[in-house]
Amino acid sequence: QVQLVESGGGSVQTGGSLKLSCQAPAYVFAQCGMAWYRQAPGKGRELVSTISLEDGATYADSVKGRFTASIDMPANRLFLQMDSLQTEDTAMYYCAAEEKYDACGYWGHGTQVTVSS
Repeated sequence: QVQLVESGGGSVQTGGSLKLSCQAPAYVFAQCGMAWYRQAPGKGRELVSTISLEDGATYADSVKGRFTASIDMPANRLFLQMDSLQTEDTAMYYCAAEEKYDACGYWGHGTQVTVSS
């Protein structure tokens, strides 16, 4: 059973920053497309960013210019640097490994991000 483990969530004020981390086995980064999703209370799951070693990163319009995804291969970690955080960024954030060269389909348990004004 492949397990993705997120960390780095917390509570910050508007305008603050957080850096999320997702630990995964090395082969996941080679075989899967990686993504960050979030789900706010009472709302559906939203795709925040996708990233792969070959294709680089994409971002939802709502976070473009504020969030940066990256992969650290030696550390087998996926990161999401979140700057200029706003109250509407409050959500549970999930790391996911999606189908690319393999079926993948792995998820983490999530890390909570709370932004207050």
